[in-house]
Amino acid sequence: MADIVLATINAKWIHPSLALRLLHANLGPLADRSRILEFALRQPLAEKVEPILEERPRLLALSVYIWNHEATLALLEALERQWAGADGVSGRAGGSHPRPVIVLGGPEVAYLPEDAPLVGKADWIVRGEGEQIFRALSEHLLLGEPLEHLETYGTVSGKWVTAKPLNLTEITSPYHLYTEEDIEKKLIYVEASRGCPFGCEFCLSSLDRRVREFPLDHFLQDMEQLMARGARSFKFLDRTFNLDYTRAEQILRFFLERIKPPGYVHFEMVPSRFPDRLRVLLQEFPAGTLRLEVGIQTFTPEVARRIGRPSNPEKEQEALRFLREKTHAIVHADLIAGLPGETLESFAKSFNELWAVRPTEIQLGILKKLPGTPIARHDGPFAMQYDQRPPYEVQETGSFSRTELEDVKNFARFWELIINRGHFDDLLPRLVPERGDAFGIFMDLSRYLKQRFGKNWGIDRSSLRQALENWIQLKAGLV
Repeated sequence: MADIVLATINAKWIHPSLALRLLHANLGPLADRSRILEFALRQPLAEKVEPILEERPRLLALSVYIWNHEATLALLEALERQWAGADGVSGRAGGSHPRPVIVLGGPEVAYLPEDAPLVGKADWIVRGEGEQIFRALSEHLLLGEPLEHLETYGTVSGKWVTAKPLNLTEITSPYHLYTEEDIEKKLIYVEASRGCPFGCEFCLSSLDRRVREFPLDHFLQDMEQLMARGARSFKFLDRTFNLDYTRAEQILRFFLERIKPPGYVHFEMVPSRFPDRLRVLLQEFPAGTLRLEVGIQTFTPEVARRIGRPSNPEKEQEALRFLREKTHAIVHADLIAGLPGETLESFAKSFNELWAVRPTEIQLGILKKLPGTPIARHDGPFAMQYDQRPPYEVQETGSFSRTELEDVKNFARFWELIINRGHFDDLLPRLVPERGDAFGIFMDLSRYLKQRFGKNWGIDRSSLRQALENWIQLKAGLV
């Protein structure tokens, strides 16, 4: 049994939580009294409830994200039923399983309104970086330290505890807490820096544009130790990996000298920052060992300016063309539908321009209004209507109708199934042209497929292939 349980519901089993390991590593003497429990989104609820109950924690800390908000709420409701006394009233000592103190943290919960159901389940909510202030809160709750003890690390207002920005040199490394199973079977998340200097209004990083870096020598030592233990797949959480060219060059060179297929390293990079010194290194990575996430979001300059996003379409397209033609990198590029002032026509134009430079994958997303983000300032001027439930997707705007957004969602699903996954590459030249209105043609195809199957999920691959071949024949006038 553990006095402190650090838990979260990961999107998938292969994605371990770096956040929980950071909290555990920085608990000081209380680390020996804590345990990490991780669950997967599709895991049955009972398999999440029972391990927590078995630990009988005094403090239960849950890390909340947009993808696990509702699952976390369901978990707490199920736990409450177990904690409830015979009279059905939840209490700390009423049931066979005493109720612990509930502490919530993570980006999703930090800016929820006071009346949000999830907020109502919490005794405490930590906003911001929790490594030091969570330790102080745990010392208050378990060791009787005065509440004023927390003021060294942040502020307290009711149940809300807001952390001061951390000096990253003071954080204890968490990487030793990855288990042998993590090393062998999961994707290892790491971070060399925190923050983003840009002000994209749909992103929580826009609230604080400071970029802070972990000491590079210590970070690379940690990576060396992970690789010595057998780690081969790394995903950097840095929002702007190639912001500092010299630092990026050192990290790239470190992995270039060590990574071998089927291992790989994944970076998120700013598309307009690819100087020659980085390009030389990127070209040297063997096939399959380098994965790059490049956020485009829109090639419409006025829309980009409106949401505070730096935009240089020509430079970004040139960088993507270089990555595609001169490197072996797997390049994942993002577009967002429903930005304020964007239309279906301008979104289609962005898509066609992106397709023309042929990243490995194009991920089409729908704008989300994350709690606390300044994108909310456009609600009135651009008639933005959002779903009030996670993931808070835009449902319609003054320039992008509800039907059009639904069509883009359907397009995105079939694009993922047919193009991104690569199962039908032999048909690709007859499905989507390399130039011209690829968006319009695939939109017609995605509507045809939705009408044929009545859905865009759970479709057998052979049935999908047959439908694609039939579509090709229809377009050729052969049937």
